[in-house]
Amino acid sequence: MIRMKRKIMTLAVALLLGATTAMAATSPNMKDDISYQTANQVRKSILKLPYYGVFDNIAFEVNGDTVTLYGQVVRPTTKSEAAQRVGKIEGVDRVVNKIEVLPLSGFDDAIRLRTYRAVFNKGSLYRYAEGTNPALHIIVRNGHVTLEGVVANQGDSNLAYLAANSVPGVFSVTNNLRVERRS
Repeated sequence: MIRMKRKIMTLAVALLLGATTAMAATSPNMKDDISYQTANQVRKSILKLPYYGVFDNIAFEVNGDTVTLYGQVVRPTTKSEAAQRVGKIEGVDRVVNKIEVLPLSGFDDAIRLRTYRAVFNKGSLYRYAEGTNPALHIIVRNGHVTLEGVVANQGDSNLAYLAANSVPGVFSVTNNLRVERRS
């Protein structure tokens, strides 16, 4: 009985020390907190762009007071508007705009539409197109499709890939979908 109490007490102390160490290691300092706030504001600014949709993909990186924008968009105005809005955020002194404007192409537009229908009509994937800011983005460049975004599980990622790959006229499909981490 005493031996059991000692083991429990030792385990409790070890867990308490481990939790304290983990909290100290993950507590952000002031600079990280400011970067997090800036990143959150940049994300919100991008999601509020008027023409940002399922056929666009914008990513960013915050490094101090510099924000670098990456990705692909269908409209040139989306590229310039993203840079303007991010530049107005407090704490951002410089915006590096590396967003690519996809070439105009009726062929690509037709593939976008067919891929949209194929992916979002497949199984339960329709939920990734709901709302004003879809979780899954379809990027088409010269007949090549890239899937970007976040899905709930590996099965949804595979299903989206197979659906996009079955679209007539598509030369290749790159699946960059990330599976959502659940805590």
